[in-house]
Amino acid sequence: MTKNQRTLCILGQTLLALSMGSTIAYAQAPTAGPLPMSYQTWLQLRDNPVAMSRTLSPPAPVVSQEPAAGGVVVGPWQSLNNPLPGGNAANPLLLTDGTVIVHIDSTRFWWQLTPDINGSYVNGTWSQIASMPANYGPRFFASQVLSDGRVIINGGEYNFFQPVWTNMGAVYQPLFGAWRNVNPPLGWANIGDAQSVMLEDGTYMLANALTRQQALLNASNLSWTATGGNKFDINDEEGWNLLPSGDVLTVNAYVQTGTCDTGSQRYVDTTGSWVDAGSTMVQLPDCNGKQSFELAPQVLRPDGTVIAFGGTTTGTAHTAIFSSATLGWTAGPDIPSVAGTPYTLADAPAALLPSGNVLFAASPSNWPESNSFPTPTHFFEVSLTNSITQVTDNPDGAGLRSFQWNFLLLPTGQVLATETDTPNVWIYTPSGSPNPAWAPVIDTWPAIVRRASTYQLIGTQFNGLSEGVSYGDDVQASTNYPIVKIVNNRTGHVFYQRTSGFNTRSVAPGTATSTNFMTSGKTETGASSLYVIANGISSTPVPIVVQ
Repeated sequence: MTKNQRTLCILGQTLLALSMGSTIAYAQAPTAGPLPMSYQTWLQLRDNPVAMSRTLSPPAPVVSQEPAAGGVVVGPWQSLNNPLPGGNAANPLLLTDGTVIVHIDSTRFWWQLTPDINGSYVNGTWSQIASMPANYGPRFFASQVLSDGRVIINGGEYNFFQPVWTNMGAVYQPLFGAWRNVNPPLGWANIGDAQSVMLEDGTYMLANALTRQQALLNASNLSWTATGGNKFDINDEEGWNLLPSGDVLTVNAYVQTGTCDTGSQRYVDTTGSWVDAGSTMVQLPDCNGKQSFELAPQVLRPDGTVIAFGGTTTGTAHTAIFSSATLGWTAGPDIPSVAGTPYTLADAPAALLPSGNVLFAASPSNWPESNSFPTPTHFFEVSLTNSITQVTDNPDGAGLRSFQWNFLLLPTGQVLATETDTPNVWIYTPSGSPNPAWAPVIDTWPAIVRRASTYQLIGTQFNGLSEGVSYGDDVQASTNYPIVKIVNNRTGHVFYQRTSGFNTRSVAPGTATSTNFMTSGKTETGASSLYVIANGISSTPVPIVVQ
């Protein structure tokens, strides 16, 4: 048995123990899952057992394991008062009822975080939800919340730690608390660490990471239709942004092209084809030098610009700014060096804050070899004027790489951060406040609602002006959909309501929007205030009586 095979055997035994019902205690030393890698990198490593072993079994992260009673508070970072009980916290998603579900990395398991009676996620409580179908335990996969409130995931670079670029998928129905299989698009042998997006009309669009193919989901019967002609290169390592026009923006990664440049493309929603979107003016993908082909997050901001971060792993990483008004690019600010070391976002998260700033994580550049992913991780905010400021480090940043961090924008305007290879979950509380013009506006609402009944709200900008967070091909946790909150006027208690039936997922300013909401049976009766929240920005409340 080779060292590589022994590593996979040990990982498989760990997974078997988990699948038989054991859980990982919060204070147990975390294990490190395999590193992300482009398909091109895998092709290069498959005949090099030593290098492949380093990718599949990297050193375990060194992080805090026992937060102090009441949680750890370091600057804007705070650990949860109730630690995740079930394993290593990977991809987080916001359900339409305001709860958060978190995937336990490389397993079938998910846990749900429910905020407390005051709407606090720091004081929230955990419960385990249904497990995914058998034989599906992905790492680095596509995910979205559908417009009917279901959750869909597809693919996985790894499945139960095996680098197979699986074509499996599953959909979760929160109302029934159950997962079911989703077949891949016809002829797709792989999906892998694919990107995905919710188009303006609410259609889920998925990539095949190993080809130039994309497909559209019919959510009613879970069937697929091919789309996306004229794609320049394969989808591997690239991320997608929904633009105010309804088109989708990507930066070319140049995997398997034998070239390296500054190109980008737009998927035109009305034609279903890709067109050239111009030069980013500076190099963003790691397509020369170490040739990891890693890219970085791209975030649409409320002024209509997309800031695209660089994933180069030699020297200074750059950013580029795309204008959705002019459809052109300009060079943005360079990623700062820390203590003389340049930093990069080669696989890293970014989140749009209510103030318009973008929070992002970055780790050292100047990799000694492809797929190095060195520690530590530092954190920064970039303003709408494109000024980058380093912020307080997370206590676990010293022992983690940027790719291990995932962000989720909460209805409170805070950012939930998970670490993929540890159980630790953090809340980042930003400073600043939003421009009132960015908020949802409620025009029509019911004056009286009864518990366990469904009603409609009509207004504008219920989806916000962005998808909220970005990572790229490995993780998606978009929040461009309305969250409804009812606050009892007498007690001040907070009750999130399940939303569904969104008429659009558009992120264009002033978009006419509507949503249904089901009044929770736990909502306190009496005079109350109702809010619509998008990407952490709340509407002005409207009066409502709960009966």
